[in-house]
Amino acid sequence: MKAPVHQSHDWAERWSALDRWLTDHADLWQPAPFSSPAPDWCRHYPDMAAFLEELTDPDVDAYEADPERLVARLSTWLRAITGRQALLELPDLSGESLALPETRAVDMPGRKRLQAGAFAAAVQPLKHPILDWCCGKGHLARTLAPTARAPLAGYEWDAALVADGNALAERYGDPVTLVTRNVLDPDLPWSPVYHGVALHACGDLHRRLIAEGARHRWPRLSLSPCCFHLTRQARHQPLSRRVADARRLTGLSRETLRLAVRETVTAPARVRRQTRHTQVWRLGFDALQRHVRGEDSYLPVPSHPTHLNDAGFAAFCRWAAERKDLVLPADTDFDHWLAVGQRRQGQVRRHELLRHLFRRPLELWLVLDYALYLEEQGYTVTLGTFCERHLTPRNLLLDAQLG
Repeated sequence: MKAPVHQSHDWAERWSALDRWLTDHADLWQPAPFSSPAPDWCRHYPDMAAFLEELTDPDVDAYEADPERLVARLSTWLRAITGRQALLELPDLSGESLALPETRAVDMPGRKRLQAGAFAAAVQPLKHPILDWCCGKGHLARTLAPTARAPLAGYEWDAALVADGNALAERYGDPVTLVTRNVLDPDLPWSPVYHGVALHACGDLHRRLIAEGARHRWPRLSLSPCCFHLTRQARHQPLSRRVADARRLTGLSRETLRLAVRETVTAPARVRRQTRHTQVWRLGFDALQRHVRGEDSYLPVPSHPTHLNDAGFAAFCRWAAERKDLVLPADTDFDHWLAVGQRRQGQVRRHELLRHLFRRPLELWLVLDYALYLEEQGYTVTLGTFCERHLTPRNLLLDAQLG
C-alpha cells in the first residue's frame, strides 16, 4: 500500500527536523574519508572506529547493500542515528509503468527506459503542453507522448542529440520536437508557458528550471534532481528564504554536496572495479605527496587521462607530481606507496560506510529547499519517490503545481 501524500505545509517541519539532525551530526559526515585519514570522530568514538575498520570485505558489501542494518549496529555508539529512517519517509508516487516498448526504445538503455516509464506514470494526469528540459534524445518526451494532450517540445544543448532525437520521433510518429538550446542562456525564451519536466537534470540545470520556471509562472514543474554539486557556485546557495534565513548548514562546498549522489547501486561491476583501482592510485599518491612535502594535508589532483590506466602506478604518480609542481625523489619506492594506497582504500571504504548513512538525508535536505522555494512562489508541492531505489538511487520526484 502506498504511503499517503504529505500536504505541502508538512515540508517546512520536515526540513527543520532534517536540518537539526544533519547539523548535530556534521562531524560524522562533513569530513571526507578520502582526504581525511584520521577524522575527529575516530577519537570521539574509538570503539565504533575499531568496529568499522575490522570489517571484512563481505561485511562491507552487506552493509553497503543494507544501510538500515548498519544503522542498527552503529546505534550502540550513536543512539540518535536511529531517528534517521523517520526523517526519510516519503510517499510512494509510483504508478503502473508507462515505459516505451523495447521495440520503440531505440538508443535508450534498458534502465533509462524503465526510469522514464516510472517517471511518466508518477506525473499523470497531464494537462498542459510539456517541455522536456535537458532532454538528450527526447526519451522522456517520447515516453510521455501517448498520454499528453498536445505535441511535446524538448530543449537540449547538444545538436547531435537533438538531430538523433528528432529522427527517432519522426520514425515512430511521436508528436515531439526537440530544439537546440542552452538552458543556462540568459536569453532563453520562456514563452509559451509549459509543464516543465526533467529527469535527472544536474545542478545548475535543474535549479534554473525551478527558479525561472516559477518566475515565469509555468503551471507545473516536475523534476527528479541529480548531481547537486555540478554548479558554478563555489558554495551552496539555497533557493528558499526559509533555508537562507536558518543559517545553520551554510556554505557547503561542491565536494560536500557530492556526497548526496555518491552511490553506485546501478553502476556496472566493471565501473566499480575501475573506480576502486583509480582510488588506490590516488590514495597512494596522496600518502606519497604528504611524505615528500612534509605536510600532512590533502592535495587535490585533477582527473587523469585514460591512457594512464595502462601505464602503471609509477607513471600516474609522475604525472600527478608534475601537475602539482612536485619533484619526486629518484629513489621513490613506488611499490611501497602503492601498498599504502591499497591499505588506505580499505580504510576509506570502511569509514565511508558511516558517512554514506547521511547521503539520503543530505539529498532530501537539498530537495526540500526547492520544495519550500516553490511554496513561497505560490505552488502546491508534492514530494515523494517515483520508483524503487534499485532502479535508480535518484528516485525523488518534486512535483509543483500552480493554483
